Amino acid sequence: MVIEKLLHPFDYLFDKEIINDIAKVAIIKSFKKHDIIIDIGQDLNHIPLLINGNIKVLREDNDGNELLLYVLETGDTCAMSLTCCMAKSKSKIRAIADEDATVIMIPIINMRAWFNTNESWRNFILQSYQDRFDEMLETIDTLAFMKMDERLFKYLTNHVKLSGSTTLKVTHQEIAEDLHTSRVVISRLLKQLEKESKIQLGRNRIVVLKF
Repeated sequence: MVIEKLLHPFDYLFDKEIINDIAKVAIIKSFKKHDIIIDIGQDLNHIPLLINGNIKVLREDNDGNELLLYVLETGDTCAMSLTCCMAKSKSKIRAIADEDATVIMIPIINMRAWFNTNESWRNFILQSYQDRFDEMLETIDTLAFMKMDERLFKYLTNHVKLSGSTTLKVTHQEIAEDLHTSRVVISRLLKQLEKESKIQLGRNRIVVLKF
């Protein structure tokens, strides 16, 4: 009954049968901001359904530098973890709670079985692949065609849309890591955006004035 109530964000996606099936096998997990939910090289036994909060999905290069691929919102699952589950391979991404989050974990064996037997689940999985693919294409376009100041402002406005608040509690270092650049560059560009009256800077917070 608890899990059925938590699955409310998925009511419009799943039929009653799959809701009941999920409630029988799923595990509820809670994470604090910055907690690692899935790590690179980890064996994946479950896939996550995000009930509330946001989750950053990142890749890491050989030097340990991280690149933000996309952000999961309430009602999402991670297509990269789905791919690894289907291929029975280790995780190629790191998923980190961007704020406190509640996740329902579904065993791989059930995820695979439902794909073949339940249309609403199959449609959800296929749509998740498409959504995450589109988001990664957007990330590639941003890296290839936008200057860093444009990327930074887009990053800030995207987070406003995700959080529903124009006040973002984030450090310059955290932004630098997400955008794969240095804190010095981010601090300089944030000051420039403030001069342009697009943002207002505070201690570990940024107020976005235009978006």
